[in-house]
Amino acid sequence: MNEPTPDDSPAHPHGEPAIRTIAMPADANPAGDIFGGWLMAQMDLAAGNVAARRARGRCATVSVDRITFLQPVYVGDEVSLYAEIVRIGRTSMTIQVDAWRRSRDGEEQVRVTDASFVCVALDQGGRPRVIGPGQPG
Repeated sequence: MNEPTPDDSPAHPHGEPAIRTIAMPADANPAGDIFGGWLMAQMDLAAGNVAARRARGRCATVSVDRITFLQPVYVGDEVSLYAEIVRIGRTSMTIQVDAWRRSRDGEEQVRVTDASFVCVALDQGGRPRVIGPGQPG
């Protein structure tokens, strides 16, 4: 895994987390490292939560532009997911999600993963719908 450098990794998360959870043994491999798929699912939940609030309704993830695993997450770590809308289109929005971990016996937070999610607002029939006016994020 690549260590983030001071130039490309913020020292502290900004804003409030969209989701905060604890990594559990069922989410880990035999060595105690949390599965990347579990972490990606948590990130998708965070992006979907922010998207649904902004669109004021149902949304679906249609793509993940990139996901970068910077540091491992271990059983017992508190995982905080910060999600920010970076672009709003006619029916879709792009949401940047950063995941940070804090060990259960410490205070230092470390950025572990980031990705860019594209979510589409859906109508009751599951078809794309126009995102109404509102606050940008």
